[in-house]
Amino acid sequence: MSPSLTRRPLLVALAGACLPRVGQGQAPASPAMQSWKLATSRRTGIHDVAPAPDGGVWFTAQASGHLGWFEPATGRTELVPLGTGSAPHGVVQGPDRAAWITDGGQNAIVRVSWPDRRLTKFPLPQATGHANLNTCSFDGDGDLWFTGQGGFVGKLAVRTGQLTVKEAPRGSGPYGICTTPAGDVWWCSLAGSFIAQIDRRTGESRVVEPPTRNQGARRVWSDSRGRIWVSEWNSGNLSVHDPAAGSWRAWRVPGEKPMVYAVYVDERDRVWASDWGGNAIWSFEPRTEKFERHALARESANVRQILGRKGEVWLPESGSEHITVIRG
Repeated sequence: MSPSLTRRPLLVALAGACLPRVGQGQAPASPAMQSWKLATSRRTGIHDVAPAPDGGVWFTAQASGHLGWFEPATGRTELVPLGTGSAPHGVVQGPDRAAWITDGGQNAIVRVSWPDRRLTKFPLPQATGHANLNTCSFDGDGDLWFTGQGGFVGKLAVRTGQLTVKEAPRGSGPYGICTTPAGDVWWCSLAGSFIAQIDRRTGESRVVEPPTRNQGARRVWSDSRGRIWVSEWNSGNLSVHDPAAGSWRAWRVPGEKPMVYAVYVDERDRVWASDWGGNAIWSFEPRTEKFERHALARESANVRQILGRKGEVWLPESGSEHITVIRG
């Protein structure tokens, strides 16, 4: 399949930083949270984020059809148009330092090279129909795997540009996806309430049932040991599956009615989860099994995804058009 290559103009705006004030001689609270309003000329519908190789942070602007780039040092925001009908969902940094995007509006995988901002599009086969593309992750061989909530799991062989799509087990629902340190790929089904491991040779998926029925697995992330952490939207649980032991454990997130949307595991194996019900971010220490609450300053912040780099946890607030970082 031949990808189309296009050069797009850039839209640039300056964002105002909301900086926490610290009294003279007073040490800031740890970890520290900092937020910026995305001062763009239009609503972006910020959805997912990914650290960029230049110290900035990419984000998908689902409402406006752009790849956003945010520069923490200056508060500057840049929007790169992705094409007619674009509605990007997920973004990750590839081994080539480019931004790789699942674009549900264009029914395509989009690559934006960095720093020259050149677009390459890989459309899904026409026979697939609208896949409702969600998220993507690179495996240990450098190939890109992705989910479509319409009931699809696919692979883009990066070296050849060949894109293949398979129907997911049990139909609609594929949502979050992640890669373990060993290079294996796991995904979860929001509608099906299960997680699954992909056979990277055949593209088929092996379903793994969680102990909690109808839990609404929304996102997954691997820790350094290859354990799969799951955010359970319906049950309010944070759970973990250990493939080596075949075991599960689950903890209910504190609060009256937790709604756990996103999960991320940092470089210290500390687990982070976003709770829409409590309008908060929770960090969880597996060794002590203790939760710590990090309150969000704006009502209905609606953090749909979490990603980070060493010492930083980045949060896209789709409900408030802010981008936030927790450091420490």
